[in-house]
Amino acid sequence: MLRTLLQLFESNVSESEKSHTVELATAALLSEIMRADAHVDDAELAAYKAQLYARFSLSQEALNALADEGRASAEDAVDLVQFTQVINENCDSHDKQQIVKGLWEVAYADKSIAPIEEHTIRRIADLLHVPHSQFIKAKLSVTGDEQ
Repeated sequence: MLRTLLQLFESNVSESEKSHTVELATAALLSEIMRADAHVDDAELAAYKAQLYARFSLSQEALNALADEGRASAEDAVDLVQFTQVINENCDSHDKQQIVKGLWEVAYADKSIAPIEEHTIRRIADLLHVPHSQFIKAKLSVTGDEQ
């Protein structure tokens, strides 16, 4: 009976609620990269919001709310799995690769990538089941080292 009740609640999750959780999970992961090196500058903050806007086409008010909620969620989180699990359940491999590319864009917004930022992106890419070759390809496309 308990299982039936759980299935009932799970089946009632609307598409807009799923989308919102993907939005929040993405915002939290992007925020995690932005704050990984313990220094958030204006360029990283602008890249963070630009990634959210490009990915979800939000109004300015909704964008600011999502950005704030994403930052708060990342600060309160004890692990990354709670965010990557939502993305794994609702996104295809192309979407996940685009998220990883967005992580690189936020990390490189200040024209440097701290080792902790690269390490965190690698962990997130692993949790999203993004192949290492795509992880490297995304990095090179953002940093301009692509040949």
